[in-house]
Amino acid sequence: MPLIDSHCHLDAPEFDADRSAVLARARAAGVVAQVVPAVSAASFPALAALAGLEADVHPCYGLHPMYLAEHRDEHLAEVRRFLASGRAVAVGEFGLDFFVDGLDADRQRALFMAQLHIAREFDLPVVLHARRAVDEVIATLRRVGGLRGVIHSYSGSEEQARQLYKLGFLLGLGGPVTYERARRLRRLVATMPVEHLLIETDSPDQPDSQHRGERNEPAHLGIVVETIAALRGVEPAEIAAATSANAVRLFGESVSGPQACGVLGG
Repeated sequence: MPLIDSHCHLDAPEFDADRSAVLARARAAGVVAQVVPAVSAASFPALAALAGLEADVHPCYGLHPMYLAEHRDEHLAEVRRFLASGRAVAVGEFGLDFFVDGLDADRQRALFMAQLHIAREFDLPVVLHARRAVDEVIATLRRVGGLRGVIHSYSGSEEQARQLYKLGFLLGLGGPVTYERARRLRRLVATMPVEHLLIETDSPDQPDSQHRGERNEPAHLGIVVETIAALRGVEPAEIAAATSANAVRLFGESVSGPQACGVLGG
């Protein structure tokens, strides 16, 4: 049952002490690829080095809104430079966050728009952060046009989800869906079109209900799959196959992983 973690921050300092062991556990759990989005220009070189060492780590480069204080206009040139240098599978993580106090909304919008245009320039998908900002993200995607990607850790409504499907976007779901109190999210995943679903861990953040309060890691991805399968009344292997195929369709054949050949069409 090959799995693709469509959103994992394996380059985060929380993994510095045991990153090799984390990767080994992920591979043993059937995770054949991890899409790892950067959050700031300062993190680009280390992520590129990690991806150069580990064939199943697939980098994305972008400027995350929660790190707004670190971003400079010249960092957009760094996004372009790292995207042009090789193995990037997407632009990200970037977007809008109107939940955290003190993040200048107009500055966020300017960086958001600039990175959307970079994605169009490179013909790459986008990995988007949208917290209390889903309507504005949808409106902006419509205005720019010609984009594809995923809304990571989706927390919007079913109607917003339908609008995103029409734009060709996918929804990334992870640990939060495993909590029974997440009733709206669980209703959504039970009935949404499976071709718009990606699975993720957002490691080291957003652990599932079985690892509450612990550092999250990609090896736990199967718990997300089992939860979604139970909510949809299907076998976990069906969700694994569908979401892995979706990830390959969005990010490209490189994320299929050697173990997935023949299963995902790699």
